[in-house]
Amino acid sequence: MQADLFCSNDMTPDAVLAELQHSVGEARGRTADELVLAITGRRSEAQQRRLRQVIEALRLQGHRICADPTHGYYLAATDHELDRSCSFLLSRAMTTLRQISAMKRVALPDLHGQLGLPLEPTP
Repeated sequence: MQADLFCSNDMTPDAVLAELQHSVGEARGRTADELVLAITGRRSEAQQRRLRQVIEALRLQGHRICADPTHGYYLAATDHELDRSCSFLLSRAMTTLRQISAMKRVALPDLHGQLGLPLEPTP
């Protein structure tokens, strides 16, 4: 199964963006399974993982790809949709940071310095 993650040339950034052109706005969102099936013609958990990796890379390039459990993946049609999706991502990140803070028994504001994180993310 691991080989399937990297062997398929179907799940490219261009293929994902092309398929997401049919999913503009949260009302037209699609699940990872639906996107993988549309792009590759088959269902594959490994390709769903690859899809998430591709979407992360596309977001880092500035593409307005939104997602949430209710609507699936979609391109933001409005700034409001983008803001809501960014809030969802921030909430997930904060949940992870709270868990780290509790496990390390460090107050969340102090966690940043304790982990030795740079003030600004490196490109």
